[in-house]
Amino acid sequence: MSTPQPSVSIVVPVRNEADNIAPLIAEIGAALDGRWAYEIIYVNDGSTDATGERFAAIMKQRSNLRQLRHARSGGQSAAVRSGVRVARGEIVATLDGDGQNNPAFLPDLIAAVEKSARVGLAAGQRVGRKDTGFKKFQSRVANGVRNAILKDGTRDTGCGLKAFRRDVFLMLPYFDGLHRFLPALVRREGYEIAYVDVIDRPRHSGVSNYGFFDRLWIGIMDLAGVWWLIRRKKPTPEVTEVNA
Repeated sequence: MSTPQPSVSIVVPVRNEADNIAPLIAEIGAALDGRWAYEIIYVNDGSTDATGERFAAIMKQRSNLRQLRHARSGGQSAAVRSGVRVARGEIVATLDGDGQNNPAFLPDLIAAVEKSARVGLAAGQRVGRKDTGFKKFQSRVANGVRNAILKDGTRDTGCGLKAFRRDVFLMLPYFDGLHRFLPALVRREGYEIAYVDVIDRPRHSGVSNYGFFDRLWIGIMDLAGVWWLIRRKKPTPEVTEVNA
């Protein structure tokens, strides 16, 4: 690529979000232009609408845009992982592609990670959520159960607004649903978590394409698996190379 080496990569997982692409990219640019060298990586997770075509048209106007495409939908965690793996920035920030996550909060999240080498993840915590009452009830139950078992100190792991160190993310065990357990798994690696309050808003258009956390049995299995991973973690050895 001919664009300068970015220090920050923005990863946006999308499926069938054609009408939300242009407004969100404009908002990301307004939040980050002139502050960081950055790239935007859209991961088109098997969309069947005009998502790919709309993004390709915008790519002709902005040199820092990249698009990955999954041949078939692999889910939100898979899309985030695909984006992080090809990201060129040392810090990666994520947000949902439906417009509910306001890019204006990206600078605060990125700055929180830059501030200390001990911070591995800055997690957005939604206030004033615009979801339905039932979805908010699901969130409270899921977050309450998760926090009671994992004790990760996070009230909202479902917020798509996050920033983290790329190398820290890539050392985590991968599984479907990983993005909902990032605080617990980043703590497992010995890093601290920073929290940033973010204001939720309605999506620009369309309907939700990714399930929340409503597959109860799968959620319970994931929770049990992460609990096991935390319990089995041994202290990371301090390693030094001995030269002759």
